[in-house]
Amino acid sequence: MSEAAKVLRNLKAVDFRVLRAIERGMRTYEYVPVERLQSLTKLQPEALARHLSFLNKLGLIRTRRLEYVGYTLKTVGYDALALYTLTNKGVIEALGPKLGIGKEADIYEALTPAEERVAVKFHRLGRLSFRQTRRLRSYIGDRGRPSWLYESTIAAKREFQALHLLRSKNAPVPRPIIHNRHVVVMSLIEGDPLYVCDVLPDPVKLLKEILEGIRIAYSNAGIVHADLSEYNIVVTPDIHPLIIDWPQWVPAGHPEAKNYLKRDVKNILTYFKKRLKVDLSLNEALKTITASSTS
Repeated sequence: MSEAAKVLRNLKAVDFRVLRAIERGMRTYEYVPVERLQSLTKLQPEALARHLSFLNKLGLIRTRRLEYVGYTLKTVGYDALALYTLTNKGVIEALGPKLGIGKEADIYEALTPAEERVAVKFHRLGRLSFRQTRRLRSYIGDRGRPSWLYESTIAAKREFQALHLLRSKNAPVPRPIIHNRHVVVMSLIEGDPLYVCDVLPDPVKLLKEILEGIRIAYSNAGIVHADLSEYNIVVTPDIHPLIIDWPQWVPAGHPEAKNYLKRDVKNILTYFKKRLKVDLSLNEALKTITASSTS
């Protein structure tokens, strides 16, 4: 269970009003002044101070006292806001164990009110490489220095858009359910990451299915993953691929799309040749993937 889920039960509606006010204020401030929070929350100074102190003790916000007193959301505070919204919308009932952690996100298993097991992905853009961060920022626009929470929200929105489009074209990706802030809820990701799969019953078949997934994304959906490797392909229990981690995708018409596509395919072919002894030429694979593309 995440730290945000643990403190959620201790928070009242007014606490979330304060958290939302800080979130709103962070559109223009790194640390939101108390005066601005009073205006946004409509709380009396004493009441606001009490709730800010409580949220600070829970570790949801951070205080700065320099030329003015200001407050900013910590990661766990933003997590709490997203979980509160998803719970109130009837999307998730309970958050369970962590399924994975990486440079881009934390992923947890969750249960819906209908008792469906789903995956809840919290984007952490601050853990992205500089290259990926720069690529995502090209979609943010001119905002000076965007906050981490805004960038993470953009990453979640882009991944949800990609998954929605890819699923409509029958690509092997998780089923997107909803996104809120920096969180994407999707169908449960079950299986093992490709990089731990040293032995497979039919590696040639699996490689063909992965390349077909890349082809569908490029030729049918018009997008390129742009960071594909053995680390973001899951091999399901019935030995089919699931391609995950799409926030950095680029459209097929992007000036660098073909270079990203070539690198993606090369990464996969290199892994299969080195670890699974399956050898396929890069040119042959790319020819198959791009043959029916109209980009």
